[in-house]
Amino acid sequence: MFTTLSLLILLPVLIIVWILCSLDTNSNGIFMQERIGKYGRTFMIYKFRTISISSNNISELGYKVRQFKLDELPQLINVLKGDMSIVGPRPDIPGFADLLEGENRLILDLKPGITGPASLKYFDEEKLLKSVEDPEKFSKKVIFPDKVKINLDYYYKRSFLGDLKIILQTFLRYISKKTNYEEK
Repeated sequence: MFTTLSLLILLPVLIIVWILCSLDTNSNGIFMQERIGKYGRTFMIYKFRTISISSNNISELGYKVRQFKLDELPQLINVLKGDMSIVGPRPDIPGFADLLEGENRLILDLKPGITGPASLKYFDEEKLLKSVEDPEKFSKKVIFPDKVKINLDYYYKRSFLGDLKIILQTFLRYISKKTNYEEK
């Protein structure tokens, strides 16, 4: 019900962003990518396309769409389909979460979410990665293990009130556009 209501309320925004992304990227404006979901099953995630097909670069509009996380809005469709929930670990591309071992695999018992505690900590991950010498190595050696730790903690401590708090914090973060990479 919450997702359906959100889609109805956001429909004008979705249509406008879709049209702008379509024109800006010379495409249909929707990007689909295989992600790892609950129990390690794959699914196709929906996002607004922010990278031009012809130049393979992100445009100024694409940057703004990503900055305000508007590219994530089509994932409400993933929630309606049952692939995702509003709150949970972000779904990874194959080669990360699906390779987790031991206790860390408990994360895969959860539906991936549009937002979650690791999403809040790494709200502006792209900017963080631009500030380090070897972004790929930093992502694999620092960010991913930290996200696993955060998501495992979420697995053990999740609650309805905790999820509401994460939703509120996400909303406030979008409004304030602040980033925070420090432990809370």
